[in-house]
Amino acid sequence: MFKRLFGINEWKIIEDDIHIQDMRLSESIMSIGNGYMGMRGNFEEKYSGDMHLGTYIGGVWFPDKTRVGWWKNGYPEYFGKVINSANFTGIDVRINDFEIDLAKNEVLEFYRELDMKSAVLYRCFIVNTPYGRVKVRTERFLSINQPELCAIKYMVCSLDNDAAVTLTPYMNGDVHNEDSNYQEKFWEEVSRSSKPLEASLIMRTKENPFGAPRFTSCTSMRIMPYGAVQACHSRQSHNFVASKIVFEAKKGQWAGIDKFVALTTTRRLKEEELENRAAELAAGAALAGYDRLKQLHCEAWNTRWDKADVEIVGDTEAQQGIRFNIFQLFSTYYGEDCTLNFGPKGFTGEKYGGATYWDTEAFVFPMYLAIAAEEVTRNLLIYRHSQLEGAFENARRIGMRGALYPMVTFTGVECHNEWEITFEEIHRNAAIAFAIFQYVSYTGDKSYIAQYGIDVLLEISRFWASRVHYSQRRKMYMIHGVTGPNEYENNVSNNWYTNRMAAWCLEYTLDCIAYLREINETEKLEEHSLTLSEEENWREIARNMYLPYDDELEVFVQHDTFLDKELRPAVEIPAEERPINQHWSWDRILRSCYIKQADVLQGLYFLGHLYDRETKKKNFMFYEPMTVHESSLSPCVHSIIAAELGIEDKAVEMYRRTARLDLDNYNNDTEDGLHITSMGGSWLAIVQGFAGMRTAGGKLEFNPFLPEGWESYSFKVNYRGRRLKICVGSGKTAITLEQGEPLNITLKGEELLLKEEIKCVI
Repeated sequence: MFKRLFGINEWKIIEDDIHIQDMRLSESIMSIGNGYMGMRGNFEEKYSGDMHLGTYIGGVWFPDKTRVGWWKNGYPEYFGKVINSANFTGIDVRINDFEIDLAKNEVLEFYRELDMKSAVLYRCFIVNTPYGRVKVRTERFLSINQPELCAIKYMVCSLDNDAAVTLTPYMNGDVHNEDSNYQEKFWEEVSRSSKPLEASLIMRTKENPFGAPRFTSCTSMRIMPYGAVQACHSRQSHNFVASKIVFEAKKGQWAGIDKFVALTTTRRLKEEELENRAAELAAGAALAGYDRLKQLHCEAWNTRWDKADVEIVGDTEAQQGIRFNIFQLFSTYYGEDCTLNFGPKGFTGEKYGGATYWDTEAFVFPMYLAIAAEEVTRNLLIYRHSQLEGAFENARRIGMRGALYPMVTFTGVECHNEWEITFEEIHRNAAIAFAIFQYVSYTGDKSYIAQYGIDVLLEISRFWASRVHYSQRRKMYMIHGVTGPNEYENNVSNNWYTNRMAAWCLEYTLDCIAYLREINETEKLEEHSLTLSEEENWREIARNMYLPYDDELEVFVQHDTFLDKELRPAVEIPAEERPINQHWSWDRILRSCYIKQADVLQGLYFLGHLYDRETKKKNFMFYEPMTVHESSLSPCVHSIIAAELGIEDKAVEMYRRTARLDLDNYNNDTEDGLHITSMGGSWLAIVQGFAGMRTAGGKLEFNPFLPEGWESYSFKVNYRGRRLKICVGSGKTAITLEQGEPLNITLKGEELLLKEEIKCVI
C-alpha cells in the first residue's frame, strides 16, 4: 500500500499538480536543509489551507513540561523537543488589491521540483485573478558554503494586463510547535529593526524551569528588487519585520526580488555578536548576488555527490529512491559540527522531538563510515563520549551502575517519558558499543579505544552487569522487564536481542581491555577503578547469559512467551487494517504476534560474522512473515539478510520499501516529516545487501548480485585511506582503486590484491 504524488526522475522530485488534500505530505518531501538549519517545503506566499509551517535550527531545542500518564520514580523531568523558529521565507503577494493564496485561488497550472543534484527547490504556478492570469516562479536554497544563509528568488508576471504587483517579504517570530501544549510559544522578542530593503529580528527562548540553556537567534534580511519599482516601505510590529515593495508591472513583464536571510544563534556566537554577524552575512550575500551564491552552492553539492552517489541503471524508481535518501541525510548532517547529531525527522518535522536516538549508530553510522571523511564518524562517537555524565545520571535514576545512554536526548540526559521506551528499551546501549566496534574494524584506528572508546565500553558493561539477575532455577543470567527493538511488545522478559547484545558488549569490552594491556595502555583502566574480579564477573555473565531458543523450530525465541502467542503471518491482516498502529488498539497490538521491526534479525544483522548461513535462514524464514515493517528501521535489515541468503526477490522488495518509504508514503505517516535516520538503510541494502560488503573481520569483502531488471549499479566507498569504486553489471563486477595504496580484498570468495581495475565473472 502506498501513495505516489511525485513523478519518477533520476535526479528530481517533481510535483505537477497542487495536492490540497496532501499538502503536508508534499511539504515533507520537498524539505531542504544544510546541516545547520532546514525547513519544510512550505510556500513563500500565503497559504490558508491545512499545512505545517516548519523551520528548524540544528541543536536549538526546548524542554517541554509535557508529562505522559502517571508520573513514576525515575522519569525524566521534561520532554525535550526541537522548536519551530522564525519563519523567514515568507513573501506576501498582491496583484492590485487581490491577495495570492493558493488554498483559495483558482490554480490553472502548478509545478514544484526538488533538484537533488543541486539542492535547489523550484516552483512555478499560474493563478486566475480578477485582473487576469498571473504567473509566479520561485526558487530557494540553503547554502552549504555559508550555512547561515538562505537565498530566495521570487518573480511575478501579470500575463494578461498591466498591474500593480506588491511583494512583502517578511520575517515572523510569532510561531509555535504543533505538538506543544495548547499552542504554547517558546520564543520571545528581544529586538527588531526594519528599513525599506533590510530588517532584523532577534528572538530568545523563554525561561524554562529545568536549567536547560536559553537560545537567542537573529535573522537578518536583505532585499534586492528588480523591475519597475514604484514604492518601497518598511513595516514592523511585535515579533514581525517586513519590507513592502510595489512594482508597476507591464503585461508580460517580470517583477521580483532576491531575498537573502542570514540566521545566527548563540550556539556558535555570543549574544552581543549575533546582530552584527547576521547583518554582515546578509549584506555580503546581497553583494555577491543570487546567481553567484547558487553557483557555489551547486558546485559544493556536486563535490558531495561525486564521492557518494549510487548509480542504478535500468530502474529509475530505485535510482530516485536512493538519491532522495542520500540527499536528505546530507541535508541533515555532514559532520561539520561534532556537537550535533541526527534527529529521526531531521529538519522536516517535529515528531520524535528532533532529538538523537540509537538510530544514528545502528543505521546511519555504517553508511557514513564508507562515504564521509573518517573524522565525521569519529565525531559521531565523540558526541556520545562527551555525554557520558548524562548516561551516568540515567543509570542512577533507575538504581543501576555504569552508563545508560538515553533513548532520546539533546544533552546526554534522557528526555523521553514513556516508561516502556525510556527505561525498558535499554538495548540502545548496545548500539553505542557496536558503533565503536564498527569504527575500529572498518578504519583500523585502534587508537580510538585507548583515547575514548574504553571509557564508554567500561561503563556500558557496568550497566549490563548491574541490570542482569541470576536465575537459580536455570543457573543463568537473565534480563527481565525490557522492550526490544520490536516496540509492539513491551515489558517482556529475556528479549533475545537485548540479552545477546548485552553479552556481546561484555565480550567486546573484555577484548578491548586485553588489547590495552597488551600495548601497555592501562591508564584508563586504572582511572575507572577496574578490578580483576569485576572482569571475571563480566566474563561469567557473558558465558552464561540466557538466550531463549526453541529446539523444535531451531530458532532464537524473541522473548520468553513469544511462542505462546497465536502465530499468524502478516498477510492475513486485512488491507484496510494496515498499518495496524493506525487501526488497532495498543492492547490488541501488544497481544498479537506481529513484529513492528526486525528484532531477532537485528541481532543477526549486527553479529552476522558470528552466525552461519543456516542459522540466519531458519530465523529469517520464521520471523519475516510476521513482520509488518511499521518501523522505518525494519525493511533494510530484512533486505540485507535476504540478500545474503540468496532470497533475491525479497531483498529487492525490502529495498524498494526502505528506499521509497517516504516518496511512496508506505506507512501513511510521511506528512509528519521524513524518516531521516532510516534512510541510511537504503544505502546499506545496496552496499551490504546486494553488493555483500563486509568488514567485521578487519578485511574488505564483496559478494555481489545484480537485482532482476537492473542493468547495473555502482557506488564508491572510502576504506582505510583508499577510495574504491564498485560496479556490478550483468556477468561481471569491476572494482577500481581510485585513490590510495594497493589493498587486499576478497571478491566472491577469491583473494585479490587491488592495484588497478579487477574484473571477476559473477
